[in-house]
Amino acid sequence: MKDVAAYAGVGLKTVSRVVNGEAGVSSDTERRVQDAITALGFRRNDSARVLRKGSTASVGLVLEDLADPFYSPLSRAVEEVARAHGALLINGSSAENPERERELALALCARRVDGLIIVPASDDHRYLEPEIAAGVATVFVDRPPGRIAADMVLSDSADGARAGVAHLIAHGHRRIGFIGDHPRIHTATERLRGYRTAMADAGLSTPDAWVALGGTAPERVRGAAVRMLAGPEPVTALFAGNNRVTVTLVRVLAEQERPVALVGFDDFELADLLSPPVTVIAQNPAELGRSAAELLFRRLDGASDEPRRVTRPTRLIARGSGEIPPSA
Repeated sequence: MKDVAAYAGVGLKTVSRVVNGEAGVSSDTERRVQDAITALGFRRNDSARVLRKGSTASVGLVLEDLADPFYSPLSRAVEEVARAHGALLINGSSAENPERERELALALCARRVDGLIIVPASDDHRYLEPEIAAGVATVFVDRPPGRIAADMVLSDSADGARAGVAHLIAHGHRRIGFIGDHPRIHTATERLRGYRTAMADAGLSTPDAWVALGGTAPERVRGAAVRMLAGPEPVTALFAGNNRVTVTLVRVLAEQERPVALVGFDDFELADLLSPPVTVIAQNPAELGRSAAELLFRRLDGASDEPRRVTRPTRLIARGSGEIPPSA
């Protein structure tokens, strides 16, 4: 800083004000300081800044899977809000493993991030209580936290699934199968609840053979679908609990001799270009991310009211696959 001050012909305090974005410096002086910083290759020492201010100007984002297309716009929206607040975003993936989520979240806290946004894999987040008490703002997105009170931003999974299944019923289907994710995952159970609600509202039964929850590996999904599509009274329509299940079902149904209707939860790339185009219940992952980040920075700005639960609606996009009538 002494070198920068000497090069620019200003005092140390002026350099400090420019580097930290403080008021009281003319535009001409600020330009001279910035030119000196560039010429000398000066970089601010953020470690010293942390020691001085107790703030890292960074936030952590723990996702389920960085490779899942659903999380890409969510992460981007969080990053945009963080950048607008002058903060750096650091993210990582839990791989749907509760222990890995815990390790990653605590590792970010050990690096003194100011706040965390978490897509939960765990159903018990009491391990974060000491961090939250120490001032780490924490917001959960897509799924609620387990056993602690905290801000959360969710999609209305139950209502979205109900609307998707009701759409199939409106097109004449009475035997509708549901293939979803692990039952320990909040969104999976909420979407199953929406499926059962729609069927019950129409006076339809939901035999156990028509419901399959588990991992999203293609082999598991394929096996469940093949079983539902076999026998003397096969299902005539399928509801997919998330985009990964939907993609596998598109492949399975392409091999069937008779047409089978399909509605998937979550939109996905090229869904509108398939034959038939895939009808989906679309979330708005960017809005989920933006809302979660805004809640986080609201807490970082000092808000101390009771934890908030924000629920975002879904929407049905009818493209063709969900409008196929029953063939049997």
